[in-house]
Amino acid sequence: MNEKDIDWNDLQLFLAVAREGGLSAAAKATQRSAATLGRRMHMLESGMGRELFVRHDRGYELTADGKALLASLAETESSIHRITTPPEQGIRPLVKVSAGTWTTLALIQHIDELIGTPPDLRLRFISDEKVLDISHREVVIGIRNRRPTEEALACRKLSRVEFAPYIAEGAPELWIKVIADTPSARWLDRTVGNDAICEVNVPRNSLDLALAGKGIAVLPTFIGDAQTQLSRTGSTIAELGHDRWLVTHQEERNLPEVRRAIDRMCNALEQ
Repeated sequence: MNEKDIDWNDLQLFLAVAREGGLSAAAKATQRSAATLGRRMHMLESGMGRELFVRHDRGYELTADGKALLASLAETESSIHRITTPPEQGIRPLVKVSAGTWTTLALIQHIDELIGTPPDLRLRFISDEKVLDISHREVVIGIRNRRPTEEALACRKLSRVEFAPYIAEGAPELWIKVIADTPSARWLDRTVGNDAICEVNVPRNSLDLALAGKGIAVLPTFIGDAQTQLSRTGSTIAELGHDRWLVTHQEERNLPEVRRAIDRMCNALEQ
């Protein structure tokens, strides 16, 4: 397809649909209707003479041609953004960050350092215990407990994470149990069983209860040691210790806004 025949607006919309994995989420991100996005994607496919998506009930999945187009566009996305966005809008570039509960909490406590002074980027935190797909651009930067194996991903090793039990002075020596699909929650389930003073399904709530003097919470030491009201009531739990990796896509890691975000997050998490 000749470059002069490409509608660059359609390519921007393609990026949104490809990264969000479907029309509904892309519609929110682009402020276009799902019907408009669906029609534009059909027009793009027709103009290029190839199928870019497999459409199913779960959303839009990229074909091999779609993945190739996404990879090629990622390298020039910043230039396209500068060309198509009026300078007077002054929109700061968006970087989406995925991390678990505790890492997200640690990062937002350094928000002023992360966004810069004056702010030169926007951060969208997606706090989730499951691993989101960086290859398909669900997020730009992810904090993971394991080193990635995908060739398209770049990573940087961060400091090791350890867990320990914490309690406030005068609190009952009873456990606060977390009902979630995380290693620490599974350890609590095996260790405590039903002998808990309280159960929560959001890990952060266990910290809130411990700070309120209601019982013992299992916390990462980088969170627990920072709480002046809490102290360790035991040694670190060996089986819960793990390495931590900052992960991004090879094609996006050198974008200026991504580079700034990576350097600032590494600095914040290593303090």
